[in-house]
Amino acid sequence: MSAGVRPGRALGGALLLVPPVAAAVVGPLVTDSAIASDGMPFAVGGGHLFGTDALGRDVLALVLRGGASALGVACAAVALAVLLGAVLGLAAASSRSRWLDDLLMRPVELLLPLPSLLVISVVGVGWRGHPVAVALAVAALNVPAVARLLRAAALDAAGGPVAEAMRLQGESPARVLFGHVGRAVLPVAAADAGTRVGGAVFTVAAANFLGLGLDPTSPDWGVVIAASREALFVQPWAVLAPTLMLVMFVVGVNLLADGLLPRATRNERGAGAWNR
Repeated sequence: MSAGVRPGRALGGALLLVPPVAAAVVGPLVTDSAIASDGMPFAVGGGHLFGTDALGRDVLALVLRGGASALGVACAAVALAVLLGAVLGLAAASSRSRWLDDLLMRPVELLLPLPSLLVISVVGVGWRGHPVAVALAVAALNVPAVARLLRAAALDAAGGPVAEAMRLQGESPARVLFGHVGRAVLPVAAADAGTRVGGAVFTVAAANFLGLGLDPTSPDWGVVIAASREALFVQPWAVLAPTLMLVMFVVGVNLLADGLLPRATRNERGAGAWNR
């Protein structure tokens, strides 16, 4: 086992991930795509384990049905952001030309000062209710930070003796870039993705909460929380059940990433952040 790995923390994170991930993966298979409004609004009991929401829909069915969009959109956005940011960051770190470095990094940095909810609101006006549009917006907002972090983390490996030896041996730029430099920054990328997933989940949930994302009748956890917030003290499970799912997922992802990441890598990640 690598030095600094914390199996207890990783196990705790994995256990926290089980309920929300199971709901997102298995939930759509055991619930109908259209959840019937067969109950009174914000009813407690009456055959509904967690009561009903504002439209009289079963909260448990909503929790099982809404995880796919709540977690799927955020995870897809982070995966796309890491992929694009890694390509830009590694290419910039490996380039031997200052102008090429600037050409790759300066345009994406124009997205850094843009408020996330402002971008999502613009997307929501044009493509309201489309999860793909929300995922693309969240991904675009995360690309600059990912690219800057991985560029800083890759500078030593890209200019080190191993990379120079590979170039002298005639290795292709792609092999140097992804075979050596990419492998060197992989732990940093994985750790950053773990923390970024949590931010993306809450960004998507906040957009849905404010009515900027999915349709108001969607079973998405953020939408359900927004629709039921006024009845928090009347029917608390309509708010608490999806909220607990989001909290368990975010905390679980971070604990799992931190527990599996060797201490040396955590220190390198912090150093890389300072060098950005």
